[in-house]
Amino acid sequence: MSTQPVKRKRRSDTVALFLDMMATERGASGNTLDAYRRDLEDYSEFLGGKKRDIDGASTEDIRSYLAVLSKRKLASSSVARRLSAIRQLHRFLYAEDHRKDDPAAVLEGPRRGRPLPKVFTVDQVTRLLEIAHAAAHRVGVGAAERLRASRLVCLLEVLYATGLRVSELIALPATAARAEGDVIIVRGKGGKERLVPLGHAAPQAMREYLALRRESGGVESRWLFPSFGESGHMTRQHVGRELKALASAAGIEPRKMSPHVLRHAFASHLLANGADLRIVQALLGHADVSTTQIYTHVLDERLKSMVRDLHPLADD
Repeated sequence: MSTQPVKRKRRSDTVALFLDMMATERGASGNTLDAYRRDLEDYSEFLGGKKRDIDGASTEDIRSYLAVLSKRKLASSSVARRLSAIRQLHRFLYAEDHRKDDPAAVLEGPRRGRPLPKVFTVDQVTRLLEIAHAAAHRVGVGAAERLRASRLVCLLEVLYATGLRVSELIALPATAARAEGDVIIVRGKGGKERLVPLGHAAPQAMREYLALRRESGGVESRWLFPSFGESGHMTRQHVGRELKALASAAGIEPRKMSPHVLRHAFASHLLANGADLRIVQALLGHADVSTTQIYTHVLDERLKSMVRDLHPLADD
């Protein structure tokens, strides 16, 4: 009698145990857990094809799996992400005495270059804001269209003023619009909270948007950006579509627009104007400054221009 169904269940239980730890002890988000699950289930299926399971996998089994990923022509970043998931899984199993060894400990991942983030210029962001505000103040449009245009202004102003992740943006409560001192508390990755300044334009945009919501007689919601979906608030996909449509209207290729590009613009423009890297790290909610260092190309350019413009021996 075949034991394959039992093995498959055992592999599934092992991954589930690891994911439960990631959720409860490390506060991993739903999206992070889904990514781990997909990667580890693929690894598990590969082992199943070799009549092995995760508890009995060897270093050579993992090397064979990485070779298969290479044959699939996966990007080095994707291979590195899967190896990271496998390493964390086996480290967990070893630490919890589910295994007496860690077969992934000696493996090195593919070298990855750190691509520079796509960043809009100040002029491009200004153009986006102008187009959005013009649509929000267009005369002769219906209440629903005016409310949608005002919501887009609010989305854009808050994103560019704060550098929030899109997941943080859509989860903002309606009370954020009534924050005192132009500062809001944002709950980021791992449930960590941080204070984020709003500037002047974003609070005004939020107040105008909420005023229109009240005028339209819509259902009261705890969310700043409510929807009729299961979550009760806008989805990241919905925000992405709205921003791409705006980019198209502003003469920018929609494929170049995303909420994350505006986050990059927030960070890069701050650094270009003299902000300290550690301050930007805190505003973005990065746990490690090394994550923020993808923006150091901005600092490099600023230093070069300072030497060029201020050094007494610089060429005229």
